Amino acid sequence: MWLRRTVVCAMVVPLAFLVFRDAPVRFVGPDRAAANPVEPTAAPRPAIVSRAQWHADEGMVREDAVYTGTVKAVFVHHTGHTNRYDCADAPRMLRAMEEMHVRGEGWDDIGYNFVVDRCGTIYEGRAGGVARSVRGAHTTGFNAHSVGIAALGTFDPGVPVPKALIEGIAKVGAWKLDRSVDPLGFVRMVSTNDESLYERGEAVYLHAVAGHRDTFQTYCPGEALYAQLPAIRKEMARLRARKS
Repeated sequence: MWLRRTVVCAMVVPLAFLVFRDAPVRFVGPDRAAANPVEPTAAPRPAIVSRAQWHADEGMVREDAVYTGTVKAVFVHHTGHTNRYDCADAPRMLRAMEEMHVRGEGWDDIGYNFVVDRCGTIYEGRAGGVARSVRGAHTTGFNAHSVGIAALGTFDPGVPVPKALIEGIAKVGAWKLDRSVDPLGFVRMVSTNDESLYERGEAVYLHAVAGHRDTFQTYCPGEALYAQLPAIRKEMARLRARKS
């Protein structure tokens, strides 16, 4: 088995290291470009700032998107940025993160499917279409049939987590999660990578809305944000109940 990496998300660590190390290794799967149909959703589609709107560098993307089946799990992350940013600077921060993920880590594209800033604005992350099940590079061993949502910032113990951020994560998570999955429940997932906390091929039951640390040796998404996962699950369930 490959040695597992320990990811330390702390403010004293340089930003470049946080962004490089906090996202997982690239996963290469066999199902290259099979387009999956867009299924009816259980919650309204939220407003999403597109890659074109935040000026993603599409020339930097190395390969076409890979599609998987419907989303069975939501994984919450943080990006490792400072929490003291102006939300107007979020597009610039995303462009820098895209460059770090592609040119620094050698991935095909930005790792997360979506990024949410502290004002609750939702940004399209990885290319391929927000309404489709794009395989990300966010949760080693569990990138298939999942969506990675990253909170822009670092959430160490005691750091306030803005309500708008919680609501933004819940909105996109409720929309993306398969309508058959209860945000308050558990799902069966199978690890595809020995570098996760589980052997390749090992089945595990996870929260339908989980943190990165639930499947990988990392502090991500930070103690303060991880403590808010029950609130995110509850808000997701409320949004889905309201639509029905």
